Amino acid sequence: MRLIIQPAAGLRGSISIPGDKSISHRAVVLAALAEGASRISGWLPSGDCWATVNGLRALGVQIEVLNETETSADLLVQGVGLNGFRDPAGPLNCQGSGTTIRLLAGLLAGQPLDVILDGHTGLRRRPMERVARPLRRMGANIQTTDGRPPLRVQGGRLQGIEFEMPIPSGQVKSAVLLAALFADSPIVIHQPGPVRDHLERMLNARGVQVEVTGNTIKSPAGVEKISPLDVEIPADFSSAVFPLVAALLAPESEVTLTRVNVNETRTGLLDVLREMQADVTLLDQNEAYGEPLAGISARSSALRGMVIQGDTVVRMIDEFPILAVAATQARGRTVVRDATELRLKETDRIKATVEELRKMGAQMIACPDGFEVHGPTRLKGAVVDSQGDHRLAMALAVAGLVAEGQTIITNAEVIADSYPGFSRMLSQIGARVELA
Repeated sequence: MRLIIQPAAGLRGSISIPGDKSISHRAVVLAALAEGASRISGWLPSGDCWATVNGLRALGVQIEVLNETETSADLLVQGVGLNGFRDPAGPLNCQGSGTTIRLLAGLLAGQPLDVILDGHTGLRRRPMERVARPLRRMGANIQTTDGRPPLRVQGGRLQGIEFEMPIPSGQVKSAVLLAALFADSPIVIHQPGPVRDHLERMLNARGVQVEVTGNTIKSPAGVEKISPLDVEIPADFSSAVFPLVAALLAPESEVTLTRVNVNETRTGLLDVLREMQADVTLLDQNEAYGEPLAGISARSSALRGMVIQGDTVVRMIDEFPILAVAATQARGRTVVRDATELRLKETDRIKATVEELRKMGAQMIACPDGFEVHGPTRLKGAVVDSQGDHRLAMALAVAGLVAEGQTIITNAEVIADSYPGFSRMLSQIGARVELA
């Protein structure tokens, strides 16, 4: 599939963003572990989230789709409790979803089952020892394939451990917290910095008392049951950033996004854009289901370059492709450091982002742990490739909106991994886009 983008100005509108991907994964997993029926509204029907649903169905969980549109679904999940999973008929296909394979590894670590977790070529490149090691210490038998998928998980009786996370990872932390539900003694996790905390919030809301003190998390032992969920998934900040940055860069633009999750462990890019002098305002701030929500208004802005490093990197780890696009239009030099983790995403995001934006004329330099961008630069329309990375594909679409001439993004179908309806959203705010 190709996505064709024309230059744009005057982007305007108030739009709803699809549900948070991270919360959608975790909500359906907790609903499966609950005793009784859970209803999840506004769930994200993306490729990655369906991989989690299909894995749980293969483990014996009944999940009914009550309503579904291109961008949202309502699910009814009949939870099987902590010990109600069954042996699947074959390997579980996690597609390209790193979240799916790591969450299911944590879930299965405490089950008396023998399960293979696999996925497509992109997933088979991603490191899995970082999640396998703490789960082995807890007592699970987990085999990787040269440190990568496929994984074989043979679960059983687990014990508590004290785990010093070497790398900030919400997926690894969530896997350990899920395994902790089956441990015979408490689990203590020490984080190297702020890491997205959606699962901790959801567990506490369901009656599992997870203690959070600074960057230390303690999960209790002897959990007897999890209460059913009745939750509405908020909009995903990691998806909201694309129309947000488009409004900042396109002339005479103003876009408002509604009911976005503004959890501080996720909004590093918001802080960075404000420091770059972006005209961004939070509206109607409130809270629902333990998560902070707000509308976000963004207006055309003259940005300036800056240095991004340290804990801020963890809080915006999924947003660097779109940050790179913003930096091409900023005055001066933008430098990203401490972001080696980007080389272990769906693609080597440092290499891929630099390669594709250079095709459009961006002045960029790849570094071992990040990149440098020299701006502002007049981008030119070009034929570019997603390289199999949904976030890079959407960032290139935003670059196309401020480029001279037509931009064609090949392999654009991967956008559906996280943002179904992306091209329609661009049309709603006044962009000229075409799928071919």
